[in-house]
Amino acid sequence: MKLLRSERFPAFLLLGAAALGLLVANLPFGGEVVEWSHAHLAIPGTPLDLSIAHWVSDFLLAIFFFGAAVELQYELTNGQLNSPKRALTPAIAAAGGVILPILLYLAIAGHDPATSGGWPIPTATDIAFALGVLAMFGRGLPSRVRVFLLALAIIDDIVGIIFIAVLFAHDLDLGNLAIGIVLVIAFAALSRFLTSRNRAVVVPLMIVLGLAAWVFVYLGGVHATIAGVLLGLAIRQNTGMHARHVLEPWINAVILPIFAFFAALVVIPQVSPSELSPALWGILVALPLGKIIGISLFGWLAVRLGRKKDEEASIHFADIVAAGALGGIGFTVSLLMANLAFADDAAIRDQAILGVLGGSVIALVLSGVLVSWRAAHHRRLQREGAEPEEPEHHVDPDSVRGQLD
Repeated sequence: MKLLRSERFPAFLLLGAAALGLLVANLPFGGEVVEWSHAHLAIPGTPLDLSIAHWVSDFLLAIFFFGAAVELQYELTNGQLNSPKRALTPAIAAAGGVILPILLYLAIAGHDPATSGGWPIPTATDIAFALGVLAMFGRGLPSRVRVFLLALAIIDDIVGIIFIAVLFAHDLDLGNLAIGIVLVIAFAALSRFLTSRNRAVVVPLMIVLGLAAWVFVYLGGVHATIAGVLLGLAIRQNTGMHARHVLEPWINAVILPIFAFFAALVVIPQVSPSELSPALWGILVALPLGKIIGISLFGWLAVRLGRKKDEEASIHFADIVAAGALGGIGFTVSLLMANLAFADDAAIRDQAILGVLGGSVIALVLSGVLVSWRAAHHRRLQREGAEPEEPEHHVDPDSVRGQLD
């Protein structure tokens, strides 16, 4: 289980699953696999009738979002983002990492009504993947760089959740949504009565309430992953952190790789580059380039504005650039938004997914180079005694909490 809680191995699993999905889709039998992924599975006696791919993206991914929301709840109350002072620099940098990719995407693909709606896709950062790259190449980096990246990615998660909730809701049913909210409140209340004595009764009841909340949020027309977000934000913090700890290996080893495999089941179009959709080019450019430029410029501005005269910068510009490159690894949430933004046009959706995969790989390679360079620089300073030596440690959100001041 320790391996599955690490940052490096799950990142390899995620990348391998996506590569496998892309490979399978382009083999001679790939069409049959893609068709199978669209086969519907219904639950008798209920209105639930989803394709296999949608069960993965709507149900399994809701569990991932539950874990992310539990972490978000902690950071907003006790961690990196529990005060304006802590949140200011990464929040401004994250704003740049959202605004610049949107502008770049719209400059490339915004002229076509069929592709203009894809602008949210290049705004996401895959926190698990980014921290995995940092763990692989960042030995010797100051902990403030890890803290900056973690806070940046958490804020990106908030933005992504808002985009999914607001932009991709459809055919709203306020009655079902209201029932879903009531069930979330009941789930939250029950979590506060959980003790070691009543665990055998309360935990199954919480699971039932959570599943019911997911059903009614789905029937309410909001993307079902938002149910996971609401449950993760509502649960009692200690209970939520324990649940997240239990679920983490399953999320890393099962849920995210399965989602990556299904999301990457895309047939590569056999056309010339000029015939490819503007959505592909917009994402391919905006994800790695927009992120690194936006985060770097806005992060530099935030450090300049927050620094007193003659005070040393809290984080060096070159380290912000490395974090900006890591921010371009969109992957999980970007893949989800590509599926949602172009749900009605399979051809554009598939090319948007290829854009996400290609842009994330470019960012992965670029961030590996930049993080290695900055890590080598800091290790040299540590050997020369110009900087305190950083112990090599597992990059875990829990290990860097409270260090942003």
